[in-house]
Amino acid sequence: MKLLRYGPRGSERPGLLDPQGRLRDLSAHVPDIAGTSLAPTELDRLRALDLASLPEVGGDPRIGPCVGAVGKLICVGLNYADHAAESNLPVPSEPVLFMKATSAICGPNDDVEIPPGARKVDWEVELGVVIGRPGRYIPKQRALEHVAGYCIVNDISERAYQTERGGQWDKGKGCDTFGPLGPWLVTRDEVPDAQTLDLWLDVDGQRRQNGNTRTMIFDVPTLVSYISQFMSLQAGDVISTGTPPGVGLGCKPQPIYLNAGQTMTLGIAGLGSQRQRLVAADAEAVA
Repeated sequence: MKLLRYGPRGSERPGLLDPQGRLRDLSAHVPDIAGTSLAPTELDRLRALDLASLPEVGGDPRIGPCVGAVGKLICVGLNYADHAAESNLPVPSEPVLFMKATSAICGPNDDVEIPPGARKVDWEVELGVVIGRPGRYIPKQRALEHVAGYCIVNDISERAYQTERGGQWDKGKGCDTFGPLGPWLVTRDEVPDAQTLDLWLDVDGQRRQNGNTRTMIFDVPTLVSYISQFMSLQAGDVISTGTPPGVGLGCKPQPIYLNAGQTMTLGIAGLGSQRQRLVAADAEAVA
């Protein structure tokens, strides 16, 4: 299934994309694409629905983040060896973990805001893993049983905030709109092998990233199991699994960063695509 959320920011409704590409409303069957609605039994119940009987949503509604009420957005740094190299950092011997503020989450096609004074805003297309079955101390061989599905994450970063302002990476990762999620949560049964997915990102039509999840250092089962040793994983948590090479920080002969007025488009095979326009943040406004 391709599950999604649509409607105005903060008032999204649950939906489903049918095999013909039509948006169907799920409000009569599930309160949201979130939390316990992502449990295996609940997903099985949704699969059993007669899709033709679901109301079709007309027009061109805004697509929101594909998971609502995300409890934790856990990110993995330097999970592609060639990205570590372009960042001038060693290949990690264990997964590098950091948290991205859930207030950064936005829809896949929402504007991305450049914070006042930011000067090194960068892009990172990543495979997102959505947890459906809660767990802790999960053995690797059972890790995929805890995965509801997959989605696209753009792990947008402000590199000066991340590396030049002291402390941890979080302050460069958690700005509002720095976590576009979606368009769909594609359930695990429709992604037979998460380690064979092409992923790409363009800026103003120029290809910047072009990779495949097969080159991840730590695969999805390893990451789910590893993270669960340090924190319990809850239904609706999202793990962003790292980015392939081609980020602005690694451009030669000098880094390239984003500016207001530019556009990012990105996608992962089978998981859809995103499109974001860069805008200057309104210092007075709070979403």
